[in-house]
Amino acid sequence: MPKRSSKPPADPNKAAASILAAVTGDPIADPPSPEKNPAAQALGRLGGLKGGAARAAALSPEERKRIAQDAARKRWGLAKGDGVE
Repeated sequence: MPKRSSKPPADPNKAAASILAAVTGDPIADPPSPEKNPAAQALGRLGGLKGGAARAAALSPEERKRIAQDAARKRWGLAKGDGVE
């Protein structure tokens, strides 16, 4: 069975780079990923760890139920009164 060809990248610069790589036989080098600041990572993680618990403690059971119902409606594409009570 013949091998299907892949679509060229939509970005003209990436398309040109892939054509050049195919012609010359050189692989395309990925740009290096930027280093992340460990202090910023720790601070973001700390906020993320306490965020959900703090929000749950601040909401009443009725508010949590309403938010969960709205999320279920959005997730399943339902209108109000269509099975999520």
